[in-house]
Amino acid sequence: MAGKGTKDISIYPLLMVNFIGSMGLSLVLPFLIFLVVRFGGNALIYGIISSMYPVFQLIGSPLLGRWSDIYGRKKVLFLSQAGTLLSWIIFFIALFVPVVALKNINSGILGSFVITIPLLLLFIARGFDGLTGGNVSVSNAYIADITEDKDRSKNFGKMSVSTNLGFIVGPSLAGLLSVTIYGEALPVLAAILISLAGTIMIVLYVPESRRCVSKSKVPKHFSTMADKPGGCVDSTPLQKQKFRDVMKLKHIPYMFLIYFLIFLGFNTFYTAFPVHAANDLQWSIAELGFFFSFLSILLVIVEGPVLSYVSKRFSDPFLIISGSLILGSNFVLLAFGSTLLTYVAAIFFAVGNGFMWPSIQSILSKLAGKDNQGLIQGVSGSFMSIASILGLIGGGFIYELMGRGAFIVSALIIYIVFVLALHLRSFDLSGE
Repeated sequence: MAGKGTKDISIYPLLMVNFIGSMGLSLVLPFLIFLVVRFGGNALIYGIISSMYPVFQLIGSPLLGRWSDIYGRKKVLFLSQAGTLLSWIIFFIALFVPVVALKNINSGILGSFVITIPLLLLFIARGFDGLTGGNVSVSNAYIADITEDKDRSKNFGKMSVSTNLGFIVGPSLAGLLSVTIYGEALPVLAAILISLAGTIMIVLYVPESRRCVSKSKVPKHFSTMADKPGGCVDSTPLQKQKFRDVMKLKHIPYMFLIYFLIFLGFNTFYTAFPVHAANDLQWSIAELGFFFSFLSILLVIVEGPVLSYVSKRFSDPFLIISGSLILGSNFVLLAFGSTLLTYVAAIFFAVGNGFMWPSIQSILSKLAGKDNQGLIQGVSGSFMSIASILGLIGGGFIYELMGRGAFIVSALIIYIVFVLALHLRSFDLSGE
């Protein structure tokens, strides 16, 4: 149960920050593949650049999640957002650096590409954003701090809605801005301004969600009893809570396995689809932006009113089981390579992901309990990062070898999630 001092905190400022962040990120989705190719890269390089974020998030996310347990969510959210702002500034600089070839690669396995200075700057920009990219895990912990157990699935759904609203506005705005005489520079500049707005929002409108925040740099005995007036009590030293301790918590390793597989399947798709859209479907930046916006509109509908309705009638395990089955079918449809089936697949994607993902977040937060939200979310971020690294790089590699066969790989991975999710029905989630 959320603490007495935190349940009155409004979720809406955090939703606005989340919306701003996703809008800034999604601004570059429609043209990043075109930018990578222009700078000398191919599908594999696109996957590697995309993987820089999770590679460095693997380092930063557990640390930031742990810091948020000690020093408070707000400070860490600010640090993360400021890092995003700086990364977009580096990205912007890359657009104006001369395309100087550093090394030419021509391989039967890796394909042909050229390593250039602008590509290296894109690597740095995405890596730095990932290093400070603990905002997702910290935001999830923030939601858990201020939400009653019975409302968690609904509020995680609201977080997904705010994310998808950003993904509606971002790609659409990118499509409009990219056709001006300024090309990709204007959307990236917009991302900088949007990230700045998010940083200001955190400072002015997002309150601290922790009743008990340690003021010492190295707390001796720290536990957050959010539902107990008086704050900190002696408990297990937080600095001694390590990965092996997290993995001893009941059902948590099983949830991390599901978490890992979902992001592995998603990121194989996320690398392959923009390349597929540009090469096979012959879509323009504007058409790709429209598709992402259409998909996000569907997700908002499913994760908003639809999820609010079904979550009152069905359990989290049921929504994960049914959602994963539907989501896997979406990837099968994509493999046919038809524009019509691609849009039909978007409906499957929205329903499957909209049912599955908020429900997984809800179960994970319930299993984490009151005292370990930041730590659990941080470690789950590590699993997410490892899967994203493998999926993004693997997706580019698989697409170079198999083309649309990459979508079948994603489908098989999500169908494994469906099989694993059947066991979730035996979990006791009533006592959290």
